[in-house]
Amino acid sequence: MTEVDRLEVPSVAAEVFGDQLPRAERFVELLAVHGVERGLIGPREVDRLWSRHVLNSAVIGEQVPRDAHVVDVGSGAGLPGVPLAIARPDLRVTLVEPMARRVAWLDEVVETLGLSTVTVLRGRAEEPAIVAQAAGADVVTARAVAPLAKLCGWCLPLVRQGGAVVALKGASAAEEIERDRRAVVKAGGAEPRVVTCGAVLDEPTTVVVVERVRPVAGRDRPRRARKDQGAHRA
Repeated sequence: MTEVDRLEVPSVAAEVFGDQLPRAERFVELLAVHGVERGLIGPREVDRLWSRHVLNSAVIGEQVPRDAHVVDVGSGAGLPGVPLAIARPDLRVTLVEPMARRVAWLDEVVETLGLSTVTVLRGRAEEPAIVAQAAGADVVTARAVAPLAKLCGWCLPLVRQGGAVVALKGASAAEEIERDRRAVVKAGGAEPRVVTCGAVLDEPTTVVVVERVRPVAGRDRPRRARKDQGAHRA
């Protein structure tokens, strides 16, 4: 029996993906066949691809407005960005990943699945080249990338004012908020809040939502020339 043969499609998948379910099934198949050998997922994760990874990622679309631009930071195996793009064809999704071998994987997935609304960028969220290409997003999301304070420091500069960071977190989300609240607010975010997505799932997804309410200190303020410098840059 192959890895793919072991994977039964849960009935709730049709509810989450609708007429895009065949694409979601193909993505799961790609992960099951190549994910372990390419270091994208652990061997124990194959049996949990639907429940723990793909459905878990897709349902965060409940926190994403229609026709939005979404940036997935540290996309890795394509989670949560690829399932989100499959479930929500109205979205424009940018996958940001620094590792070359994972970027190659993401490019292959985008081509194989025909995801015309998805772009792959190689780099880190905080790099000027990535900021130049990805800033102004409606939503920035991430999964298992970094603690909330550090994550918001990277992600909030990519979010337009009024947009939000939607970070997939586990059961300790409330504790993380308590620890990192001040750093998040200092970075330009509103009070973080815990939201549960995917009530149709056996294990709904916990996310932390941080709206961007202020310019990011030292990054968004336009430079003004000093009087004694005339037209020269400060």
